[in-house]
Amino acid sequence: MNQPTKRGTAARVAPAADETRLGVGATTVLALLVPGAGHASHGQTRKAVTFFVVLMAMFVFGLMFGGRLFPLQLSDPLVFLAAIAEWAIAVPRLIGAAAGFGAGRVVADTYEYGNSFLITAGLLNLLVVLDARDLAAGRKS
Repeated sequence: MNQPTKRGTAARVAPAADETRLGVGATTVLALLVPGAGHASHGQTRKAVTFFVVLMAMFVFGLMFGGRLFPLQLSDPLVFLAAIAEWAIAVPRLIGAAAGFGAGRVVADTYEYGNSFLITAGLLNLLVVLDARDLAAGRKS
């Protein structure tokens, strides 16, 4: 009864393949830094590319519409919350600020749309991070 079967052998080999994958913490950090990177590290390339393209497009459109990359100001709670939301897409936000984008054109008709795109891209990336975290923890496949 304890003799290995083909199915039992395959079940023992599968965990060895999982050992090369990143842990939950590393996947979470990677997913926070770059949209879709957490899924890519676990072999879900199609999802990773989709998340990356959609979230980056939202972020770029937000900048093109004249949206503002908000500073972390504790004096104004709404500006602070908007900044936290934008920082949830970390590396693109950092690159955009370093390149001088995101000054915000308040007089532009699309200014509020730009802000909405930038904030929403960050918040959606948080959902993608949670999905990647569940994937790394084995709660999803």
